[in-house]
Amino acid sequence: MKFSRRSALAGLASLTVASPLRAEQVDIAKQLREIMVASRSRFDAAMFELNKVAGPELISPLIFAMRFSPNPYPTIVDLLEKITGEKVGDTWHDWMLWQEAHPEFTPHPAYIDMKRDLYLRIDPYFDVFLKPEHLQPDRMKIRFEEMTWGGVRKDGIPSLDNPIQVAADAPEAEYLLDEDLVFGVAVNGDIRAYPLRIMGWHEMFNDVVGGVPLAMAYCTLCGSGILFETQIDGYEEPFSFGSSGFLYRSNKLMYDRGTNSLWNQFTGRPVSGELVDSGIELRQRPIAIAPWGDWKRRNPDTKVITLRTGFSRDYGSGVVYNEYFSSPDLMFPALVNQEKLRQKDYVFGVRTFGGAKAWALKAFEGSAVINDIVADLPIVIIGDAASRTVRAYERGDLSFAADVSDDELSANDQTWKITEEALRGPDGTLKPRVAGHIAYWFAWDGYLGAKSELVGG
Repeated sequence: MKFSRRSALAGLASLTVASPLRAEQVDIAKQLREIMVASRSRFDAAMFELNKVAGPELISPLIFAMRFSPNPYPTIVDLLEKITGEKVGDTWHDWMLWQEAHPEFTPHPAYIDMKRDLYLRIDPYFDVFLKPEHLQPDRMKIRFEEMTWGGVRKDGIPSLDNPIQVAADAPEAEYLLDEDLVFGVAVNGDIRAYPLRIMGWHEMFNDVVGGVPLAMAYCTLCGSGILFETQIDGYEEPFSFGSSGFLYRSNKLMYDRGTNSLWNQFTGRPVSGELVDSGIELRQRPIAIAPWGDWKRRNPDTKVITLRTGFSRDYGSGVVYNEYFSSPDLMFPALVNQEKLRQKDYVFGVRTFGGAKAWALKAFEGSAVINDIVADLPIVIIGDAASRTVRAYERGDLSFAADVSDDELSANDQTWKITEEALRGPDGTLKPRVAGHIAYWFAWDGYLGAKSELVGG
């Protein structure tokens, strides 16, 4: 459920600052509180005082106020332009992009409490993510200045935990159209389908497939569904994840229910909280997007989740996030280099130890077969741009080509069977699947662009 700007502003007049501040800073902290209250006269008076002490430490608090202050913010823009000497734009979105490009500026000490107090008025349960000791710059792997509210409360986008699943030919699976896309997962012969029309409302599942505890983090804003193993060496129980309600550069921040640490969905690493220095990086597992009709033809023994999720949502085909998916624009600010691809062009990305590479989805038009190398790992990639279906496999010293059947490849005049977990040779030799996933270009470029190659841009 999304909340209005008005609900987020309720009670702002009593904002308090908990951290001790030096005497010469008290007035600035007070004025920063004042620009967040409803009274226009108090807002104007506070802006007058802040103009007297204009300095770079005010940039982040002023940008934050642009989004949440109940008063019109032309005067905030004027002060930002005075401090920076730049005309950036008239919106919070404009200035958030500017802030991302300028990490050299440190916010005023009152900023953490100003932001924390506002978020706790939106949802008191955010407190588990916003412990002051976890928000210090040297305790976070991301900039708190760029951590934004996504419009929902904690678990406002509820995960699906061990959802009910049935066979593909069961009556409860008849709600699916053949053209509906599903996330397909196969582990140790256990094959599952998680329709995007359902997962778009939940953005996370925690499940056990083939005896392996897994979580899929689906960032609808990033266009990426990433499958992670959740049993970590040294931890007795598997991690279980939910959606925090916060974003970073238009990417969801998930959290683990054991420590309430925040995690970057795209990297599988904790970015704040108790686990921030743990060194954990979740291992990825292969996942594919495919039309339901094609998935069940290739995998007749698949199971699929039902509409009995325990939540009331419109799970209709093409309903969830339809406007966002059909728009070229981002919903939340994130810098992106669009010289090679547009920000919401799809790519298929593979990360291995020591390297990463992405292929523009358009490279798979006409159901292409691509032989390539990521770091030192030779792989073959089979894709279909129209359905966003892409799979990657190790290939050793072989070079593969398309065969007569869509379910087969050829190499050295031999036919190899395409399965979800491996390529199977005529003598039973297996070439295992390689983990990879689809994403919008802005997300891949934002987190891996400097460390990754791009093919087909």
